[in-house]
Amino acid sequence: MNDKVLIVDDDPAICKLLEKVMHSNDLDTDVADCGASALALLARNSGSYALVLLDVMLGDMEGFEVIKQMRSQGIKTPVIIVSGRSEDYDSLYGLSIGADDYITKPFRPLVLGAKVKALIRRNKDLILNHSDVLECGPFSYHSSTMRFYRNGEELILSARESAILLLFLRHPNQVFTKEMIYEQVWGNSVIVDDNAIMVYINRLRSKIEDDKQKPRHIVTVRGLGYRFVP
Repeated sequence: MNDKVLIVDDDPAICKLLEKVMHSNDLDTDVADCGASALALLARNSGSYALVLLDVMLGDMEGFEVIKQMRSQGIKTPVIIVSGRSEDYDSLYGLSIGADDYITKPFRPLVLGAKVKALIRRNKDLILNHSDVLECGPFSYHSSTMRFYRNGEELILSARESAILLLFLRHPNQVFTKEMIYEQVWGNSVIVDDNAIMVYINRLRSKIEDDKQKPRHIVTVRGLGYRFVP
C-alpha cells in the first residue's frame, strides 16, 4: 500500500497539479478544499496520512490555524506549507507553529516530490530505534507510539522537532554542526534555508527547557553548532 498525502487547497487547479505530482511519486492522495474539512479528515484518519500539503489562504480559515489545531490535538503528521505568500515572516511563522517545511508557489514539481518523500522517510525513521523506550536524563522516547516525554509529561512536537530531538537523545553530549543536523534530519538531497535550523532549535527549546533564554539541555557551541546535555 502506498503512503497517502492529504492535500488542502481551495484552488481545484492547484489540487489537480499536486495530485499529479504525488501520484508520479507513487503516493496516494485525499483532497480537502477548506480547513474544516481537513481537520475533520485528520481527526478521523490521522494515522492514515504520511504527510499534509497545506495552503495558507483557505476559504474558511488560514492554514496556520489548521496547523495550530492539529498540533494542539496531538496530531503529529508532517506538514509542508505550499503557498503563494513568499514573505520571510510567513515561512518563519509557519515553521514556528509546527510546519515542517514551507514551499512557495510556483513550485518545481521535482523539488516538491523530493521534499515530500524525504520528509516521509525521515518521519518513518523515528520508529527504528532498537528498544521500545529510549531514556536520556529526564527525557524518554517510546518508539511504539512515537511519543516523547520529559519527566513523564508528554511533549507535543512536530515531525521535524521529533527528528531533531531523537537525534540528540541518541547522541547526548555530541556536538552537531548545522550541516550534520541537515544531513541527519533533512537528507542530503534537500536544500534547507539557513534560518530553518535556528527556528527548530528555538521551538524545541521553548518546549523542553525551563527557560529557553538560558537553555540547559540544547546548548549552543559557538562557531560549531549544538550539544545536547541530558
